[in-house]
Amino acid sequence: MTSLAKLPETPLPEPQTVQAGDAELLQLWLHGRPEHTQRAYRSDIGRFQAHFPKSLVQVTLADLQAFSDSLGHLQPASRYRCLSSVKSLLAFGHRIGYLAFDVGRVLRLPSVKNRLAERILSETALQRMLYLEPDERNRVLLFLLYASGVRRSELAGLCWKDLQITGEAGQITVFGKGGKTRSVQLPEAVWHMLEQLRGGAEASSPVFRSRKAGKPLSASGIWRIVMRAGERAGLEVSPHWLRHAHASHALDHGAPIHLVQATLGHSSVATTGRYLHARPKESSSRFLPL
Repeated sequence: MTSLAKLPETPLPEPQTVQAGDAELLQLWLHGRPEHTQRAYRSDIGRFQAHFPKSLVQVTLADLQAFSDSLGHLQPASRYRCLSSVKSLLAFGHRIGYLAFDVGRVLRLPSVKNRLAERILSETALQRMLYLEPDERNRVLLFLLYASGVRRSELAGLCWKDLQITGEAGQITVFGKGGKTRSVQLPEAVWHMLEQLRGGAEASSPVFRSRKAGKPLSASGIWRIVMRAGERAGLEVSPHWLRHAHASHALDHGAPIHLVQATLGHSSVATTGRYLHARPKESSSRFLPL
């Protein structure tokens, strides 16, 4: 495979060279990203390349605009993600010198409605979902998702050695998004639930085992457990809804925003602040003469 640094500087390289260069660019761009992220990005880029079977070197702004128009059948969030993926790849290609211009820089992304408020469970609904779960393993899993605010991918990789006692309770240490490690203190009640679930399991064993051969429960398996628990409580939810609930409920009960930020692993306090804006405590409407 031809190295990107050694590709010819002609406007239209040979097709074989272009194909190899595009493939290598994609690999470099994806390097180090989580597996599920790579799958999503490959799908987005594959959709673009199927629409325009030409080299990235030859892509124009008009091509990108036409591709954007072709995605009108998708939901706004899906369209936004797909175009963002293409823009990111083109920007990366320009930064490393493979592309002469970043033609995606001026492409306008579609506006997406912030639907966070719709995805925050009330405390009553959340409690109903937790306590209607009949299976012990699944019930502990739901409590831990809510109490810790971790992502399902972080929970899937959790082993007993990642749990440490701290006084009467304990903490879990997870390896999360962006390659960051963080520790999360757990409520005493949830810690005791985990201790009972462990039994005599070894430190290297997964906290949540699959029913098949004792392998770690996969992220998709966690999704199915949460979905079924939601259906049992008359809700349509995903694991991320428990993370949303953690943030919103903690802030509602007076948790400092920087503490919620650290617990959830947000890179910016502005991200955590979205939960305050999604469920404001005050509004100028109460000052109206109604």
